[in-house]
Amino acid sequence: MIVETLVPLQAMILALVAVAAASVALCRSPLRQILLSGVYGLLLVVLFVVLQAPDVALSMLVATTVAYPLVVLVAIARTGARRPDGDEERQR
Repeated sequence: MIVETLVPLQAMILALVAVAAASVALCRSPLRQILLSGVYGLLLVVLFVVLQAPDVALSMLVATTVAYPLVVLVAIARTGARRPDGDEERQR
């Protein structure tokens, strides 16, 4: 079985990645989800370094901790701030 061949460090990081993935999926707030997604990406980077795949780790570092959060934050900012009752704020 695969679990028997894992080094304890790999098993610990894999468990942390699983917990982080679940927390990203269960989070309801978009801003918190972006933050948790960045943490999840960093944990994946650590996992790939431990698994001796530095090229994958570098690409994951750029994609999950820099590019993805930046794109989502820009998209949220461009859609504008809306009030909970549905009225848009006007700026003059």
